[in-house]
Amino acid sequence: MPHRVAVLVRHGVLPMELGLVHQLFGSARSTHGEPLYSVVTCALTPGMIRTDADFPIRADHGPEALQEADTVLVPASHEEDESYADGLPPALTAALDRIPPGSRIASICTGAFVLAAHGLLDGRSATTHWLSTDHFARAHPTVRVEPEVLYVDGGRVLTSAGEAAGIDLCLHMIRCDFGAAVAADVARRTVVPPHREGGQAQYIPRPVAAPASSSTSAARAWALSRLEQPLTLRELADREAMSVRTFSRRFREESGLTPMQWLAQQRLARARQLLEETDCTVDRVAAESGFGTAASLRQHFQTALGVSPRAYRVTFRGPGR
Repeated sequence: MPHRVAVLVRHGVLPMELGLVHQLFGSARSTHGEPLYSVVTCALTPGMIRTDADFPIRADHGPEALQEADTVLVPASHEEDESYADGLPPALTAALDRIPPGSRIASICTGAFVLAAHGLLDGRSATTHWLSTDHFARAHPTVRVEPEVLYVDGGRVLTSAGEAAGIDLCLHMIRCDFGAAVAADVARRTVVPPHREGGQAQYIPRPVAAPASSSTSAARAWALSRLEQPLTLRELADREAMSVRTFSRRFREESGLTPMQWLAQQRLARARQLLEETDCTVDRVAAESGFGTAASLRQHFQTALGVSPRAYRVTFRGPGR
C-alpha cells in the first residue's frame, strides 16, 4: 500500500507549497514504476480555499483524511499563522487531534506556528522562515528555534524554513522512507538538487551594521572603518579610554556579543557584500574584509553559513562570476 500523505490547507495557503508536496511525493516510484505515495488535500471544511494568489483551490476532503494519514503536511497560511500566539481555533485543534499517534507531521514555512501552538514542538528544535524566527521564538519560548537551517528533523515532527525549503524537507522524507536512489530520481524528475548545500543562513541579509549610540560606539565606528586591518581588543578599548575588562563588559551589555565575536560578524557581513556586489577574487575579498587569507575566509564561511565563498557567490550572482 502506498504511504499515505495528507496535506492540511487553510485559507491563505501558498499554492507553491501545496504544489511541491504533490509534485515531489507524487513523483516517487518503485523500481517497477509503482507510486510509493498517495497524496490527498484536506481542509477543516471541504470546499473552496483562498490562496495568497488571485485564484482559490478546492479541497474535496475534510479533516477525517488526517485519521488515515501516515504523514501530515501543514503548509503556511499568510492569513493565519502568526496570529496563533494565543492558541489555535477549536476546529483546527480538533483536526490535529485526529492525527494518529504514530503518524509523522511536518510543516512548511510558517506552518510551524500551527505545530508549536498545538504543543507538538514543546522542548524540541524547529525552524521556520527567517523573517518569522524572532516572532516565533517570542511566541513559543519552549521551542528551540534554529533560524539558520533549511529544515529540522525531530523524528515524528519535522519543520522547514521558507517555501522552497519545503522541497528540501520533502526530499529528505522521501530519502528516509525509500532511500537515496528514489529521492535522487524524484529530484532529477523535478529538476532540483537532491541536496542543497548550506542552510537558510546564507539567505538572511546581514549588512554591515552602523554603530548605535553607546559607551562603546566610537570603538565600533573606528573598527568598521578599518575592518581590513588587524585589530586587537586592547586597541578597541583604548578608543574608549577604558581598561580591557571594563570595555569587554560594557560591549557585551550593549551588543550581546564579545568584541571579537562582533568583529567577526562585521567582517563576515563585509565579505558577503563584496562577494555579492563585486568581481573581487576570493583572496581579495579575504584581504579587504579582514580575514587575511582565502583559507581563513573559507573556514569562517563554512562555520557560519555552511557554504564556501565561491558557492555563496554562485548562489547570488550565478556561475562564471
